[in-house]
Amino acid sequence: MLRLEKSADAMGSTYSIALYGSDRVQMEAAADAAFDEVRQLDDLLSNYKPESEWSQVNQGAAAKPMKVSPELFRLLGDCLRYSRESEGAFDITVGPLMRVWGFYKGTGHLPHKPEVLAALAKVGYRHVHLDEAAQTVSFDRAGVDLDPGGIGKGYAVDRMVEVLKRNGVKIAFVAGSGSSIYGMGAPPEEPRGWAVKIKDPWEQRRTLAEVWLKDASMSTSGSYEKFFRAEGKIYAHIMDPRTGYPAQGSVSVSVIAPRTIDSEAWAKPYFVNGRQWAVKHRPKDFQVFFCEDRPQDRQKDRMDKPCAWLQ
Repeated sequence: MLRLEKSADAMGSTYSIALYGSDRVQMEAAADAAFDEVRQLDDLLSNYKPESEWSQVNQGAAAKPMKVSPELFRLLGDCLRYSRESEGAFDITVGPLMRVWGFYKGTGHLPHKPEVLAALAKVGYRHVHLDEAAQTVSFDRAGVDLDPGGIGKGYAVDRMVEVLKRNGVKIAFVAGSGSSIYGMGAPPEEPRGWAVKIKDPWEQRRTLAEVWLKDASMSTSGSYEKFFRAEGKIYAHIMDPRTGYPAQGSVSVSVIAPRTIDSEAWAKPYFVNGRQWAVKHRPKDFQVFFCEDRPQDRQKDRMDKPCAWLQ
């Protein structure tokens, strides 16, 4: 059996594919079609491209209802559902906060409280209104800014997987920046699936858990991915949209789910709302590996960390 690996940049991330098959020409064509799909999604979902449909909505939906493609309408509907079910911990309108904290195209900085309050006034998924009959999106106040950062990679990975399946691929591993991944089938000599390691967020060279993905996805959100230090505190890029400040108390959350958009979208509410909320709200077909920031549990001479699978 042949193995093919390819990668490409799109939507501000690097996407990679490893796949197995018996016909190299067919495998190459399938991988290329999957990368074409993610490039088309970049034109739909990018908030960095002024001409994308997503950016057009941000620019115009406060002035009048904007008619959008069926695909974007469905995706925004999913985002509003995640927002409701997560009690606002996932919020597609978090854009103004990401900008004021410097995490949009940057590594972050500490804003003044009036800046945070001004941004917070523009945040809230309830400001987004979908009209199913007209297929339109509208905002009920100026300055609302949809941010695809919480779902874009997961959605793209799922779409790439669909394209690979349509092109006859049965065994593949698809990753968006390494943080949102999907394992299709099982590679030769490993019937359990694709082996994936969950890293220690305090010591990246160390593995805390190993999982096997077989027709399943895993996404990880971690405070170690993008953060800055100010006034003796660490501020990470995972925002609590309800307070206007980065979430505290969690260090990393990995979610295993049937779809990558779900594992990516839910990793953030679990991170923001904390372990107890995650235990109560985790669907039966999800697995969640949680690392909390509990310094009292970590002594200098001990290797164990406050990380565990949710029961």
